[in-house]
Amino acid sequence: RAFKGNGAVPGEPVKKDENSRRGNWGNQIEFVLTSVGYAVGLGNVWRFPYLCYRNGGGAFMLPYFIMLVFCGIPLFFLELSFGQFASLGCLGVWKISPMFKVFVLVGFGVGYGMMVVSTYIGIYYNVVICIAFYYFFMSMTNLLPWTYCNNPWNTADCTGVVGSGRHLNASLANATTTLVAGVSEVVNRTKRTSPSEEYWKHYVLNISDDIGNFGEVRLPILGCLAVSWCVVFLCLIRGVKSSGKVVYFTATFPYVVLTILFIRGITLDGAINGIKYYLTPQWQKVLDAKVWGDAASQIFYSLGCAWGGLITMASYNKFHNNCFRDSIIISITNCATSVYAGFVIFSILGFMAHHLNVPVSEVADHGPGLAFVAYPEALTLLPISPLWSLLFFFMLILLGLGTQFCLLETLVTAIVDEIGTDWIIRNKTIITLVVAIAGFLLGVPLTTRAGIYWLLLMDNYAASFSLVIISCIMCICIMYIYGHRNYFKDVEMMLGFPPPLFFKVCWRFISPLIISFILIFTVIQYKPITYNDYVYPGWSLAIGFAMALSSVICIPIYALYKISRSPGATFRERLKNACRSHPKWGPALQEHRTGRYAPMASEDTVEARPLKEKEELKEELKEEEKEKERKDEISLTIQGSNGSTNTHNNPNPSA
Repeated sequence: RAFKGNGAVPGEPVKKDENSRRGNWGNQIEFVLTSVGYAVGLGNVWRFPYLCYRNGGGAFMLPYFIMLVFCGIPLFFLELSFGQFASLGCLGVWKISPMFKVFVLVGFGVGYGMMVVSTYIGIYYNVVICIAFYYFFMSMTNLLPWTYCNNPWNTADCTGVVGSGRHLNASLANATTTLVAGVSEVVNRTKRTSPSEEYWKHYVLNISDDIGNFGEVRLPILGCLAVSWCVVFLCLIRGVKSSGKVVYFTATFPYVVLTILFIRGITLDGAINGIKYYLTPQWQKVLDAKVWGDAASQIFYSLGCAWGGLITMASYNKFHNNCFRDSIIISITNCATSVYAGFVIFSILGFMAHHLNVPVSEVADHGPGLAFVAYPEALTLLPISPLWSLLFFFMLILLGLGTQFCLLETLVTAIVDEIGTDWIIRNKTIITLVVAIAGFLLGVPLTTRAGIYWLLLMDNYAASFSLVIISCIMCICIMYIYGHRNYFKDVEMMLGFPPPLFFKVCWRFISPLIISFILIFTVIQYKPITYNDYVYPGWSLAIGFAMALSSVICIPIYALYKISRSPGATFRERLKNACRSHPKWGPALQEHRTGRYAPMASEDTVEARPLKEKEELKEELKEEEKEKERKDEISLTIQGSNGSTNTHNNPNPSA
């Protein structure tokens, strides 16, 4: 069935479809922009271009887009439809058990696992954003502080690409001569340490010699971390109603900056060489399993699958929103941004390699090394370099904030949905503040001299193979425990049409196989983490594995907890009682609970149950009726997640 412009099914009365307790997006553009901001993050800029260059250039695009079609888009659609159908966050959504009751035991564990993963990522991700804030503030000067080697923190090995500080007042001709001399010196030295690298290591981080040697807190970084968390909190102070407005800027302006940097980059000498390195196909690498593993991993991690954020963002959609269309738009936009960012990055790196007279491979980097060392150094070669530096780091800040908004909203929504009291819903802003303060305090150790070691440890272990395991279990639970036929009917009831055959096949067979392949690939290719020449000690790796397992272990732990708390004389009775179906699974609003989700309040329905279940069901129905009456009474004045007062006459004044 086709849809009307407002997303409603033809023949159904046009309604606001507003959830007065949780709130909804003001309009669908806000959801799309928020999801784009969530999916398009720092990895699109500092990881994809490097992977593309390292894995065969243009040839890498083939496995990359194949993985997008068969794994990325199907998983994205699965999570969006899952959250939208139940209008619940990553914890509450696992009430999905009217048919196969054991799903509750596994599902809630998966939900807690998603919360743990989002917590880890939210802690260290905001530290990266705060460092971008620091570089942004340091770029507000006439001369970038990492341009020359005449600073107190520089060593004897430092060699700049634009001469030394004593030539600052030289004429243009002398400056040009100094530049050529500096480049020659760089080429002739066996090992060069750039001013940007020494600024990063010895000034910004003042890095210690060991992960256990924390040293003092870097106060400038701590201050920027406080600024970063304040910005995130203020943007989420009214839930999705406030963040939905902010993303009009945070999700779109990075593309303006990317375009400005792209136009500037391709006009530089040597830019074409950098783009050639980025795109030149090496078709023989297509047969390398590592290339396919990198492609699958990049698609999986870039789209944010299994973080819980997609389920949370979709839970604020209206019930009949076409999330199938949204999943395709957002996934393709995310991948197109990665490709586009590659042109921006490698045009500048090609220019730098041209000036140094070295191959692009010697200046190419990824991760923090690209964002805070290689690219900033390349920017020093540009006229009016502080301007380009301001634009670049402002872009990194906006890309990071778009993801951080969703990470924090995921945690807050999970807490609010799980507790679900009127006070919690009315005071959601307080919960957001508490979570933000906790995130700030937990991030303080990452601002010490050993902070970069811990940040990379969390990045490599806390959110790596555990995400793959959680996503695989989610696919199996929905398709094989809850039942693929049940889920296909749910999607059809919500969208007005069943999932296309291609997505049915991917959800049941192809995507779980690809996810399993990613897991196997990750295990086979595993190497202990290092940072430059520093090798992490065994005890730190043990902590890394503990963080990785802490999210996955939630699944069996919750199952055992649920069984132990259930009544029964034997383990079998406890298991049976623990696996009882949850009567609230299904669409959140009563007007959408049709068909098999219609209320079971009739006496016939109750009498058809066994005596024990009949009494329990009657009690549940009475409690639900009392709760519903109480909610209806307070809905005249209650504040939803948008923070504004809702009324029956005006259910969504902010929309």
